[in-house]
Amino acid sequence: MTSHFKFSKEQRNGIFLLIILVVGLQCVCFFVDFSSEDIIVNKVALAKFNKEIDSLKLVQLEKRKPRIYPFNPNYITDYKGASLGMSNKEIDRLLAFRKQNNWINSTKQFQEVTKVSDSLLGQISPYFKFPEWVTKQNRVSKSYPVNDFGEQARWRGGNFSNKPTAFAKKKDLNKATAQQLQAINGIGVVLSERIIRFRNKFIGGFIDDVQLQDVYGLTPQVIERIANDFTVKTPRKVQKINIHTATIDNLVTVQHIDYDLAHHIIEQRKLKEGYKSLDELKKVKDFPVNKIDIIKLYLCLD
Repeated sequence: MTSHFKFSKEQRNGIFLLIILVVGLQCVCFFVDFSSEDIIVNKVALAKFNKEIDSLKLVQLEKRKPRIYPFNPNYITDYKGASLGMSNKEIDRLLAFRKQNNWINSTKQFQEVTKVSDSLLGQISPYFKFPEWVTKQNRVSKSYPVNDFGEQARWRGGNFSNKPTAFAKKKDLNKATAQQLQAINGIGVVLSERIIRFRNKFIGGFIDDVQLQDVYGLTPQVIERIANDFTVKTPRKVQKINIHTATIDNLVTVQHIDYDLAHHIIEQRKLKEGYKSLDELKKVKDFPVNKIDIIKLYLCLD
């Protein structure tokens, strides 16, 4: 081991000189700037590169912008209205109008109801998408006369009429075919098959016209047009349930009544010592008020 660490005078001088050389080079690299001040830039290539970067940024910004797709203004929610730029008052006017079961059928009527500015209306109205029957009715009703009651005649199946169809002339809804239903304006292949499929869920079909409300996709206007030409003439026979003696198991057999609602109905019955009218069910906790007419088809007071 001693021989490996024993150096002659010349060797020690060489090592010392090497160390000085290494330290000197390190200092030169640290303190001396070797970069060239004359940087040659290709301005044409740089401008082209910046232009490409800017275009990519614009594409990304465009993708991030919220897109507006065609929509029916009757179904604008608080969130949808705010995203469109409507104020709270404008949205409240629209919602109050819809709560009265009224429908907006034109861009002009939308502005009259909501009182939105012309500038905002110009931005969002191109995206309004009304049902086909509304568009057709608006085109024809402009030149059609007003009836004796100061109202335009009702649109029915491609024709206008001042009087509803008599019961005897209406077709039986429980026997109607898909082709017959498709003759109603606003009903196509999908809706006609959906109505028949819903009707066939029950042995004997519909009990009453009001059950059309349970068919998904049927608006009140379409249901009204169906009722002009069709009605239930051969209703399905139902053994009605006495609301005063019904048990929870009895009540859950009724459409739109689950176990929780059945429990609330019976609890309310005990507190009130019976119901004087089926309409009193509307005051029961969590009762689906909009389905009262359908539920009443299965219940009785005695």
